[in-house]
This record gives sequence, structure tokens and C-alpha cells, in this order.
Amino acid sequence: MGLPLGADAVVEVRDVCYAIGGRSIFDGLNLTARRGQITAVMGPSGTGKTTLLRLLMGAIRPDAGQISVFGEEVAQLRRPALYSLRRRIGMLFQNGALMSDLSVFENVAFPLRAHMRLPEPLLRRLVLMKLQAVGLRGAAQMSTAALSGGMARRVALARAIAMDPELLIYDEPFVGLDPISLGVILRLIETLNSTLGITSIVVTHDVEEISRIAHHSYLLAGGRAAAAGTPAELRATTAPAVNQFLKGLPDGPVPFHVPAPDYRVQLLEPGQ
Repeated sequence: MGLPLGADAVVEVRDVCYAIGGRSIFDGLNLTARRGQITAVMGPSGTGKTTLLRLLMGAIRPDAGQISVFGEEVAQLRRPALYSLRRRIGMLFQNGALMSDLSVFENVAFPLRAHMRLPEPLLRRLVLMKLQAVGLRGAAQMSTAALSGGMARRVALARAIAMDPELLIYDEPFVGLDPISLGVILRLIETLNSTLGITSIVVTHDVEEISRIAHHSYLLAGGRAAAAGTPAELRATTAPAVNQFLKGLPDGPVPFHVPAPDYRVQLLEPGQ
């Protein structure tokens, strides 16, 4: 169900299969993220959204299929080439993942210090530029413990763009945010994508929010992309799994109960 192959494809996932402990996570997944676009990856909990990101970053390898990032097959890369690829990618982790013993400034400076040997005045200017982009230049010397949830997420975003990535990946960027902070992060995703000319992949289950900025969306279900298209095209889909997720229905293909033995029989079993 992925889009046709093309030179503008930054990420291509083709017929990917992956299982954990005998449980299939992906069974023929196809997905494409195109240059300069915001691609949303949605789905209920347990459909493999975070697993997909680990596959894209080369932290794990698929059992079958192909994953290409910037035209390179990730699973075939040796460690130096994989590390080089990762330097072209920025990552906003769930809940920010800031280092609590470092100031806001040093959190953003961390990837620059780790990967580049820059004179301190130049590093300072770069960090302040990134903080300015997310509206937090005035918080440079604050402790991360003093930050609100929305501010912490913005600091994490400044750190994610510190190395001027070509691809920016967001893992559940809206979790735990109040409406104002959510709106700020949403605007930043859209603004950074357009002004920096980067490609963005946003993994989320917040349908309404991401639909406001995504160019293309995928809904994962049953180990595959159950639906793909613009947000408007997804809303027009009549597939039961898609309809249940987009409308937040409690009943549908995604069950409330985990499969289990007959309830009455299990309750009456001796010694249980």
C-alpha cells in the first residue's frame, strides 16, 4: 500500500516482516516518507509504531523485507556507516528524554559536543539559535527540573535539530501536553519542516491534531498499513479497523479483551 517508488522518497519500507517471541508485529508492511513532507504514522497501542522507528534507526533488523533510508538499506550497513546515517536524523523521544543533571543549554549542546569539535563561542551561538527556534533562548540556563512538560518537549526538539538533520522523527510528541503546549508543538513541527526543508515522520495516536499538518498518513493495523493517504482520504475510508480508530469506538476489530479461555470454565478450575 506504500506510494510508488521515486527519487523523492527519503524512507522506504517494503514488504517488511518482524516478529517478537513468535508474535508477528509486521507482516508485509509498506510505507514511504517523501522529501519535504510530514508523514504521520498512526495506530492503536501495540501495532508496532515504536518498533518501526527502531527498525528505521537500525536498532533491530527485519525478519524479511527491505528498509531504505536516504537510499541505503539500513539492515546491510556496517556500524560506522550506520552511525553516519544516524547523524543525518534527528529524534524527538517520547517524553523528551532530557538529561536531568544538565542545564537546558547543555542538553541542546550535548550532540554537538559528542560529534563535532567546535570552538566554544561558535557552539554557544549554535545552541542559542536552536533554542531561539523553539522560543526558549531565555531558558538556556534553567534546570530541566524547572521546566513544564511543554517546555521540556521544546528543549528536546531543539536538541533534535542541533545537528541540522535532514530527517526528523517524532515519537508520540503530543503525549501529556495541555492544549496550549500541544498547539505550540504542532506549530513547531510544521514550521521547522517548511523553514528547514526537512522531512518529518510523526508517530502518534492523536488523530485530530496530526491531521491538521500531515501531508500523508498511514494507519497501522494487523501488521500492515490498513489505510494510507491524506488525512481527508483516511477519514473517508470505510474499513472497520480504520473507522474504529479514527472515531475512537470501543467496539470493532481491535478487541477490548485479550484472548483468553472461557471465563466461566477458568473461574471454576480447581487450584487456579
